[in-house]
Amino acid sequence: MTQAPITVLIADDQDLVRTGFAMVVDAADDMRVVATAADGAEAVALTARHRPDVVLMDIRMPRTDGITATRAILATAHPPKIVALTTYDSDDYATRILNAGAHGYLLKDATAEGLTAAIRTVHQGGSVLAPSTTRRLVAQTGTARTEPAPAAPTLATLTARERAVFDLIVAGASNTEIAQRLHLAEVTVKTHVGRVLAKLGVRDRVNIVVWAYRNGAVLTGEP
Repeated sequence: MTQAPITVLIADDQDLVRTGFAMVVDAADDMRVVATAADGAEAVALTARHRPDVVLMDIRMPRTDGITATRAILATAHPPKIVALTTYDSDDYATRILNAGAHGYLLKDATAEGLTAAIRTVHQGGSVLAPSTTRRLVAQTGTARTEPAPAAPTLATLTARERAVFDLIVAGASNTEIAQRLHLAEVTVKTHVGRVLAKLGVRDRVNIVVWAYRNGAVLTGEP
């Protein structure tokens, strides 16, 4: 049985950008564009109409900006995953749209492969952050290191299985990948993810990654 393609809505106020992203998405065998929007208000309306799996959301748009549109979309009964796509490599924008509930934050200079991989990752329950944003988190907090850091007190509240799930989330694994790595049912992984979120006091998987960097729970792998 053929799996249904991942449906995508693209919101951007520049026609050429929408067209370019649409060509990239439609070129992938496992996804298709169902609608495009020229501003945040239109994105909200078209999301309600087409119910896409993933929305690629620009941040600076006329009428309704991407942050406001993200909040409105995620407040609906069956919200899609949202990936912010912006020209502006800004910590302020990243923080604001992630706090609004976006599942990822990428720059528009991402490669075609990087964009489609990000869509698949968030669709499967993962999260994505622009490499430059991640590097600044490291630089600003000074917490990523090449040797294990003293665990933040909150990490001690995680069980061994929850800590394993936490580590794989930070590494960018989706629920499906975590299930395969830990030999668990995917529904069990979802339960563990929920417990990790509750114990860390964060809203979603992206904020687990941010929390990990801010609390010294990430290894860079090299100096």
